[in-house]
Amino acid sequence: MTSADYRGALAAAIREYEALGQQRRAIDDRIAQLGQTIGTLTRLLGLTPTVPLGLTDACRMVLRGGQPMTPVEVRDRLRAIGIDMSKYANDLAAVHTILKRLHASGELRFVAAGPGKHRYAWNRPATPVALKPDIVAFMHDATHEREAMHATAEPGDELAEPPKDEVEVEPKPRAPAAKRARRRR
Repeated sequence: MTSADYRGALAAAIREYEALGQQRRAIDDRIAQLGQTIGTLTRLLGLTPTVPLGLTDACRMVLRGGQPMTPVEVRDRLRAIGIDMSKYANDLAAVHTILKRLHASGELRFVAAGPGKHRYAWNRPATPVALKPDIVAFMHDATHEREAMHATAEPGDELAEPPKDEVEVEPKPRAPAAKRARRRR
């Protein structure tokens, strides 16, 4: 294969990778929407879910919907979709605890909502982007510029002495282990 063949294959792989990332985000959003719809319809019909949903997973499902929410809004949404909050002595404290843990693990992020207030939003994974050849070339050129900015010698000054702060000093040899042990006593 030639270099052009490799470049073509790389470009195709990058396009497919980015397209699959977008599809994954769309599928995750749709799963969250369907989960909320199923919970709401189940409650409206008076049915009991066959698989009980834990509070952490329920909070994840609510926040994957895409809208930043305060802890009170999360609690209210959980109640609306039929999550039994009566087993918690303080349901809002339980929601706060779960949201803080999800934030600490990187699943949620804070969104400012005014002084002293914040909302939680689902922390979507970063969109992967491959570096195109022009960006790599620019970064390569910038490396040479950074090296040139720190140069201290003029061209043709190969025999000049290095500045005093750049003079290499050989490290002192360490004393043998037995001698170091005697010093500590």
